[in-house]
Amino acid sequence: VQLQASGGGLVQAGGSLRLSCAASGGTLNSYGMGWFRQAPGKEREFVSAIRWSTGITYYAGSVKGRFTISRDNAKNTVYLQMNSLKPEDTAVYYCGAMTQMGGSYYYTRFYDYWGQGTLVTVSS
Repeated sequence: VQLQASGGGLVQAGGSLRLSCAASGGTLNSYGMGWFRQAPGKEREFVSAIRWSTGITYYAGSVKGRFTISRDNAKNTVYLQMNSLKPEDTAVYYCGAMTQMGGSYYYTRFYDYWGQGTLVTVSS
């Protein structure tokens, strides 16, 4: 199974982007999926996650109220709608899939599959 992230680009502050993460090469038996981001010189940080079966969502404080995560079960795809973007949101965004219960959505080590990343650049 491979994850393909897309939708990144260059946007002005205050603008919006919608990221997509699609699974291919088979059905992803995912317990949950998440988005992380990594800015230059910084560690990868949690952005948002969604429990696949229930749709329960989780957000980092820095994006809560601006970003919305959603999923399409039929398409095996998760989305991240990003509104009111700020220059500090500039980063490479990665999607990950968690296949086992018991882990935390907030830490990369609990994710089993990763997409290749998509670059989001927010200009001031």
